[in-house]
Amino acid sequence: MDISRRTVLGGALAGIAAGTAGLSPAGLPRASAAELSRDGIDWADFLASADLRWRRMPKTWYEGPFLGNGFLGSGIYAEPERNAVRFNVQHSQVQDHRPQFGSLFGLARLPIGYFTLEPVGAITGLDWRLDLWNAELTGTITTAVGSLELRAIVHTGQSLLAVEVRPSEGERGFQWVFHPAKAISPRADPVWKKPPPEGYAENPPVQLRQAGDAHLAIQPLLAGGEHVTAWREVARGSARTLYTSVAWSHPEKTSAVRALRTVRQASALDVLTWDHRRWWHDYYQRSFLSIPDTRLQSFYWIQLYKVASAARREAPVMATSGPWLENTPWPATWWNLNVQLEYWLIQGSNHLELDAVSYALGKYRDRLTSQVAKPYQADSAGIPRTTDMTLLNGLADATSGYPVGIPGQDTPTPEVGNLTWALHNVWLSYRHTMDRQLLRDTLFPLLRRAINYYLHFLAPGPDGRLHLPATFSPEYGVNAPDTNYDLALIRWGCKTLLDTARELRIADPLAGKWQQVLATLTDYPADENGYMIGAGVPFAKSHRHYSHLLQIYPLYEITWEQPEHREIIETSLNHWVGFEGALQGYTFTGAASISAQMLRGEKAAYYLGELQQRYIQPNTMYKESGPVIETPLSAAKSMQDMLVQGWGGVLRLFPAVPEAWGDIALRDFRTEGAFLLSASREGGKTRWLKVHSEAGAPCVLRPGIDGELTVTDAHGRPRRWRRLANGDVQVDLGRGQDAYVCRRGDRPDFTVRPVAPGSASDPWGMP
Repeated sequence: MDISRRTVLGGALAGIAAGTAGLSPAGLPRASAAELSRDGIDWADFLASADLRWRRMPKTWYEGPFLGNGFLGSGIYAEPERNAVRFNVQHSQVQDHRPQFGSLFGLARLPIGYFTLEPVGAITGLDWRLDLWNAELTGTITTAVGSLELRAIVHTGQSLLAVEVRPSEGERGFQWVFHPAKAISPRADPVWKKPPPEGYAENPPVQLRQAGDAHLAIQPLLAGGEHVTAWREVARGSARTLYTSVAWSHPEKTSAVRALRTVRQASALDVLTWDHRRWWHDYYQRSFLSIPDTRLQSFYWIQLYKVASAARREAPVMATSGPWLENTPWPATWWNLNVQLEYWLIQGSNHLELDAVSYALGKYRDRLTSQVAKPYQADSAGIPRTTDMTLLNGLADATSGYPVGIPGQDTPTPEVGNLTWALHNVWLSYRHTMDRQLLRDTLFPLLRRAINYYLHFLAPGPDGRLHLPATFSPEYGVNAPDTNYDLALIRWGCKTLLDTARELRIADPLAGKWQQVLATLTDYPADENGYMIGAGVPFAKSHRHYSHLLQIYPLYEITWEQPEHREIIETSLNHWVGFEGALQGYTFTGAASISAQMLRGEKAAYYLGELQQRYIQPNTMYKESGPVIETPLSAAKSMQDMLVQGWGGVLRLFPAVPEAWGDIALRDFRTEGAFLLSASREGGKTRWLKVHSEAGAPCVLRPGIDGELTVTDAHGRPRRWRRLANGDVQVDLGRGQDAYVCRRGDRPDFTVRPVAPGSASDPWGMP
């Protein structure tokens, strides 16, 4: 958890960005020195408008504040049926280690426990604020005999929850009480009706110990190892501060020393918050987005807070509820949609430092070979539907965890495309950074094995085209040959392998096979209602997943810019969303992003509105049967798709914005090709854009600026550019160079500032 190097690097990068983004071409007005330091943005004031507020007591995970650092997480809400407030203590590395019981039981995330803040008097009111800029909960609890003023953080670089409480005279007797949880898979709770496998037992009881002025809750595990919660309360003047740390180790039992050291070395909260705040301030300033819809703008910035609270590069890939484990039937990492959606917003928002997917797939790649059946392990790889933090599934069956099946066989369920789809996330990280090492060391070798698995089963049919035996399209419920889910991933995978081999100058002996697949693979099955699940299996019931539409989004294999495909895209979207009943939140984020590709800003905004009204909870969390985290995060990506699209080698600016978003401001929006894009839209028209090239990749813009253009460098000198036949703008831009684009004769100052709000809206939370 030592992130000091990344903290310093992030600060340096943010300082460079803040110092250069306000530059204007020669002769144009320049921002003041004060504006240059923040790029025209008063960050504390701007983010304060997105803070979550509570004037009523939150009662559940879906209502309360949340703090985290990718490892340690705390959700805060009322203790049921008691005069107390719960501070959950959970950790993304704390899991079981009994693979014989599968990823859903034997390798499941394990609950740790929670503290209750127990006042002297009955709670009569509260006033809380989740301060995004400082990643800190502040506020007051009012009771019948006084008040408790509190501040709380989960430190960004330490496994440490710190809660400072300043009681009034009548509340000096308040107390903290720790409640350890049973170390058992949450899926074993009878409420979920998922009976554990035979022989599965809960781990031994927790051992509570005193260690000087500190306390320990030591949780031994049957498989060896342990996790330990340490806590200590320190009084300084009128304040009492609770310090809590969690440490995990397996198979060693070394956690107690580390957890104790953390709480004993913890500084006063004012000192702790210095580097904590610096990290968060640097984090937010890596990019900027402002729209007139204040409710949606606040939602976006809360998702950026949430993803940095839930994800770090070296942290486990997010499980379904992130680091805030609650009672859930899904106490594992889910790879057939959840993971992919959880991380999509990090590229555009310029936060590749959170990319745990690329990191984990690279680190644990050997596990992926072992997840396919033995006859295929020599040259293939796959990832099961569910894994632990090391990408292990353990025992694979319908009770304990879902394996990688075999096409053409009903059992185990042949869900085989999840690794290829996860590698699309890696490809996105490559395309947004042009990092050849990521391409060479992780994407290419793993994608080669993932596509090899398909190659074992593709065979020519009577029509001479290659066909795939029956597989499972997540999570429609039946197997089908030639599923659109798998055909889309095969096409994308073969194209990407060929492109990558050329980029890396690899003469791969399989290149001819990949070309043959692209030339002879069967067409996507379709009927009068659009794309089917697979050959012979129509889309005929309400279904939340858009697995059968991956070729449209996010793979962009079938696009709105191809006129011959417009009818089937529209028909498929309308037919899918038209089936009410089983739709869920990410149905509407997918529909919004597909609508954005169709250049329909009003429709995309409509779907995001439906999402907010139907599914998003007061604190912007989300639930189905249990708590899940991916949908709100993917909604932020849908917003990005409305503002910038970078697929197919073209940067499309403001492709699908509703009329009400007349003014928009962007800074350092990261795009494919490793460009940082800044832009301003005023009165419904694009005023200017700036593009910075990190890698010197070809730069083709669709700026949407009316009339003749001026394209210059930072000093006002003309840049070489040309207008393509379709109206796009190609700019000669080398590594490290900038281009400023505006309408000829216009003289913007190229400074990014928040846009005026369209109308007032209530803050998120429970105001």
